[in-house]
Amino acid sequence: MTNTASTAPGRTAVPMADVRDMYVVHRAFRREFGLLPGLVRAVEPGDTARAAVLARHARMVLLGLHLHHTAEDDLLWPRLLERCPPDAAVVHRMEAQHSEVERLIGALGPALDRWEVEARPAVAEEVASTVEALGAVLAGHLAEEEREILPLAQRHVTQAEWAQLGEHGKGEMSVRDLPLLFGALLEECDPDERAMMLQVVPFPVRVLLRTVFARRYRRYVSAVRGPA
Repeated sequence: MTNTASTAPGRTAVPMADVRDMYVVHRAFRREFGLLPGLVRAVEPGDTARAAVLARHARMVLLGLHLHHTAEDDLLWPRLLERCPPDAAVVHRMEAQHSEVERLIGALGPALDRWEVEARPAVAEEVASTVEALGAVLAGHLAEEEREILPLAQRHVTQAEWAQLGEHGKGEMSVRDLPLLFGALLEECDPDERAMMLQVVPFPVRVLLRTVFARRYRRYVSAVRGPA
C-alpha cells in the first residue's frame, strides 16, 4: 500500500511512492538476462533464422533496460540527490553502475548485428559472454537498488513522480514491442502483482493484455525459448 507524507493539520496527505512495481521490473530483467546466454550458445552454426529471432529479442530487452535506466537518470536520481543529500554516495554509485551497463549494451549492439547475419560460434560466444558480463553487473546493481534506493524513494518521492518513471521513454519503444515487454513483466506476477501492474493502463488496453496480447506473448515466448 502506498504510504503518505506527513502534512500540517488540515492538509491532505500526499501519497508517496509505491515501489512494488520496481521489483516486478527487476525480476523480468534478471530472468531474461539469465536465459539469453544459454539460448544463444544453443544455436546451431549457420542457423541465421534462429539467430535473428534471438537477436531481435535481445535488442528489445536491451532497449527496455536502457529506457528503464534513462528514466532513473533523468527523473529519480536528481530528486533523491536534492531531497536526501546524506545518501548522495549511494545515488552516485547507481549512476556509475548505469554507465557500466551502458558500456556493455554498446558492446552488444555490433556483436548482435554480426551474429544475426553469420551465426558463427565465435560470435555467438562473444554475444553470450557479454550478456553474462552484463547480467553480473546488473545483478549487483538491482540488488543494491532494492536494498538502498527503493526505501529512499518511498520516503522522498511522491506517487505522482514515481508514475512518471513508467511513462518516460515510451515513445522510443516500438508500438509492436510494448505489449511484449508488458507480457514479460506479467509473466511471473502473482495475482496481487498482476492487478497492480494492470491498474495503471487504460481499461481497453487492460482487456487486450489479458486476451489478445497475452496469447501473442505466449507465442512469442515459445518462439524465443523453444519447446518446453
